[in-house]
Amino acid sequence: MTDDTILPFSFPAVHAKKVTAAFDGGRLTSNGGVMLLAMAERRLGLADKLARVFPDRRDPTRVVHSLVDMFRARMFAICCGYEDADDLDHLRSDPAFKLACGRLPDSGRDLCSQPTLSRLENAPRLRDVIRLTYTLVDAWMDSYPCEPASVTLDIDDTCDVVHGHQQLSLFNAHYDERCFLPIHVYDTEKSRPVAVVLRPGKTPGGVEVRAHLRRLVRHIRTRWHKTRITFRGDGHYARPEAMTWCENNGIDYIFGLSGTKPLARKIDEVADDIRTRRAIENLPVLRGYTETSHKAKSWDRERRTVARIEATMLGLDIRFVVTSLDVGSAEWIYDSLYCARGQAENLIKLHKTQLASDRTSCRSALANQVRLVFHTAAYWLMLTVRDAIPKARELATAEFATLRLRLLKIAARVVETTSRIRLAFAAACPEADLFRSLPGALLPLGP
Repeated sequence: MTDDTILPFSFPAVHAKKVTAAFDGGRLTSNGGVMLLAMAERRLGLADKLARVFPDRRDPTRVVHSLVDMFRARMFAICCGYEDADDLDHLRSDPAFKLACGRLPDSGRDLCSQPTLSRLENAPRLRDVIRLTYTLVDAWMDSYPCEPASVTLDIDDTCDVVHGHQQLSLFNAHYDERCFLPIHVYDTEKSRPVAVVLRPGKTPGGVEVRAHLRRLVRHIRTRWHKTRITFRGDGHYARPEAMTWCENNGIDYIFGLSGTKPLARKIDEVADDIRTRRAIENLPVLRGYTETSHKAKSWDRERRTVARIEATMLGLDIRFVVTSLDVGSAEWIYDSLYCARGQAENLIKLHKTQLASDRTSCRSALANQVRLVFHTAAYWLMLTVRDAIPKARELATAEFATLRLRLLKIAARVVETTSRIRLAFAAACPEADLFRSLPGALLPLGP
């Protein structure tokens, strides 16, 4: 036996029977669902794809843990709620984690520890990190069986509070924090991440936004030559440099737009009509839509601008968007197309709060970008598991925290014998019938 002998402890008696406990149950794991993540990873091949572009400058004669094994361990740990590399000091001997990484639970070598993972995160150089980030863009394109006719990509940034004076960290007065403002890009209709890029804690300027869009589109166009691409974002991205570049390169956009006095004067007649009708009909709220052509001082041309006008008993609330699209009514542009970007906020929440992608506590900006790559890869694993759940089931639309609680954090006894490995899950597992069906749904796709 390798388990230490630990003195038992007690709980209050039940029906006059003494209750004692001890951590002597043998090779048990509280992460039995990690095997589903293992099947999802092998279905996507993410670890192999990342390893192909990751520099391995170690002495081959002294390598104990392969890059693929380290990637898998890190991604599985993030999915199961262990976002810190320190957690691997304990998880490295967990039988389910070892099995998920292709090692025997008892007789196999333990997984890598925290120092090994820390060296891994700090190993790549700038070009290597760029290739890692584009690998996940490729994973998004691979998720389509063929080139789509059109895609709408939501772009937004989010506050990532820093844990010290790290590279790229700046004080942001809006958030009243020293932070990063990483840019997230999502294919919101499919809930799929496209790219996550670490950047300083300040609002992006027009030249920077144009550069991000240009690099992303250039990479997408290497494989998708005819897909119609539409970018959607809030007022941060309605920069003249970005809009001009999109128009010159056949890319559509719809961005929020800050209201100005000249713009408000152009819709004043419609706004006054809506306000008057609301008052005459004594309605609590009345909403209307209109559009106009507008040319701000910094713009080189007039652009289609749509206004949503809402009259309430408290006054008028007017919101504007600017778009390159010349089809659709003003109501459809705003309500159906632009407001759909709100779902991207939920996806950022999954990425940031439920997969802890804001744990960018390395000093080096490159190492923190590597962490964002790992957390985005973990997002793909959770999304793949969720997509395998039958649509009629409640968990088919569950958030990642719920999936973790119901499918991943389940107890199992791992028994290794001479000829087989057996996983004995709890007989009272609430999701036993669903769990039983998922391995078949997560089998790798055929050629």
